[in-house]
Amino acid sequence: MPVTTSYPGIYIEELPSNAHTITAAPTSITVFVGYTHPFKTQAFNTAVELFSFTEYETNFGGLYSSNEVSNHVAYAVNEFFLNGGSHAYVVGLQPKYNGAAGSPPVAAATATIAGIEFTALEPVDATPMTVTVDNLKESVSGSGNLDIADIQIVYGTRVETYRGVKIQPATDAAFIDKRIGTQAQQISSLVTVKPAVGPNYGVTIPAQAGTTKAQGSPANFVENIPAGFTTTFLAQDFDAAFEADSSLDKLHIFNIIVVPGVADNGIWSAALAFAERRRAFVILDPPLLDVADPDPTNVLTSIGKDFDDGLFPPSPNGALYFPYLKATDPLTGDQTELPPSGYVAGIYAKTDLNRGVWKAPAGLETVLLGTRGVVQRGRMTDMRQGTLNLIGVNCLRTFPGVGTVVFGARSLVTANPAFEQWRYVPVRRTAMFIEDSLYDSLGWAVFEPNDEPLWFALRTTVTNFMLALFKQGAFQGSTPSQAFRVQCDSSTTTQDDINNGIVNIVVAFAPLKPAEFVVIKIAQLAGQVQS
Repeated sequence: MPVTTSYPGIYIEELPSNAHTITAAPTSITVFVGYTHPFKTQAFNTAVELFSFTEYETNFGGLYSSNEVSNHVAYAVNEFFLNGGSHAYVVGLQPKYNGAAGSPPVAAATATIAGIEFTALEPVDATPMTVTVDNLKESVSGSGNLDIADIQIVYGTRVETYRGVKIQPATDAAFIDKRIGTQAQQISSLVTVKPAVGPNYGVTIPAQAGTTKAQGSPANFVENIPAGFTTTFLAQDFDAAFEADSSLDKLHIFNIIVVPGVADNGIWSAALAFAERRRAFVILDPPLLDVADPDPTNVLTSIGKDFDDGLFPPSPNGALYFPYLKATDPLTGDQTELPPSGYVAGIYAKTDLNRGVWKAPAGLETVLLGTRGVVQRGRMTDMRQGTLNLIGVNCLRTFPGVGTVVFGARSLVTANPAFEQWRYVPVRRTAMFIEDSLYDSLGWAVFEPNDEPLWFALRTTVTNFMLALFKQGAFQGSTPSQAFRVQCDSSTTTQDDINNGIVNIVVAFAPLKPAEFVVIKIAQLAGQVQS
C-alpha cells in the first residue's frame, strides 16, 4: 500500500508483482472405469486416487479370477503401473446378476460344515475354493465334544491354515470368529465365518468331518446363481459414472480414460462425450476377435459389427488399439489373454515423462512389459496393418529382437476428412495439454480491467509459456514465429466484447506430427568416372 510521507528522508514501498506464470498441466492422470472386485471393493461408484497397484489392492481387493464377473479393471491397473503409469483414479462398478437394471449385486458363495457357514471372499466359478476341517480334539478331556480343529482354506495356489481353532466358547482367544474373522472384521483374505449367536455356535464338529471336505457334498463352495444370469456390461452403470456431477466429474483434472475390456458402442459414446467435455482422451479396447485369421476384413467386421454409423463414434478424443495380448496371469500362473488398454495407458504416461506429450506414444521404444506378445489370431503383416491403419485401428506388433510394441498413433477420426487436423494422437493430446495449462493458470485475469494493460499481461504470460514449450521441442518450426502465435489486442477483443465482459486470446501452434512413413529413395549414379 502507498506510504504516508511526513519527514524528509527515504521511504520504501513494496509493489505487487505484475508477472504471472503458467504452470504446465499434468498429461497422464488416468481414470479406469469398470467392474471391480465384487466382495472386496471398499466403495463403489466413487473415484479413488491411486499411486501404485498396492493401493489398488487395498481399496479394491486386487486381482481375482472369474468367468462370470468381469475382472479387466484389476489387470489393466496392474499393467498401467507396470508400464510406466504413476497416477490414477479408479471408479469401481458393482457387478450385478442378470444383466439388467435393478438386478441384485453378485452374491458370494458359501460352504457349511457342522452348521458353521463360511463365505468366500473371492469368486469361485473359475477357481474352486475348498474348506477342510480336520485334526479334531476335545477341549475338555473325556467330554466327547470335538470342539477344537485345524481349518484349511484352499483357493488356487493360495492356502490358509488355522490350527487349534475353537468352536466354543466365544470368549476364547482362539474362537473361530477371532481367528478367521467375520464380515464385520475380516482377518482371512479368503473367507469370513458367520458371526456367533450367544456365547457359542451351539454346535460341535462331527467326527467324520476329519475325513471329508465340506461334509463331502462337495468340497467346493456353492454359488446361488439366479436363473438367466448373464455377464453383459450394463450401459447404465457406465452412464452413471460419466454423468454430470458424478464422483468422476467432480475431479479437478484427469487426462486419460480407460474402460478395460469393453467394446460397446453405447458405452464408448458415453465415455467419448464425457472426455470431450473434460478435455480427456479415451483409450479403447477392440472386441475379442473370434476368427483364427487376422485378415483385415475379419478385423473390420468384428470391430464394426455393432455400429450402424461407421466403425467408431466420430470423436477426435479417442484411439483404438488391436489386438489382445498374451500374458501369464500373476494370480493363477495360467496363460491368459488381456485387453491392451492398460498397457497402452502406461506407455502414454512413460512417453509423456521421457519425451513429452507431443511425442507419439508409439514406436520401437514402447516395449510392453508383462506380456508374451500379441495373440496368434491378431498377428499382423505390413500389408494387413496398412489396411487397419488407414481407418484408425492402431496395431500392437511383436518384432524379433525388440519385443511387443505399440505401432500406431492414430485417432478415431483418421478416415474423416472433417477432422484431418486431429488425425494423430499426440497432436490432439498436445492441444488439450495447452488448453488445460492455460485454463488452470489464467484465472487471475478474471475481473481485471479489460484494456491494453491486461492484454499485454496476457500476451506476455502466454508467450512465455509457449516459448518454454518451443525450447523443449514441442512444436514444428525453427523459430518461435514459425512455431506459435499469441494474439490479444484490439483485433481480437472488440468494443462489443469489452461491453460484454469478454477478452479474447488467440493461441496458435504448429504441431509436431509423427514421421509415420519413412521413404528411402535409392538411385544409381550412372556414368561416373572413378579417380
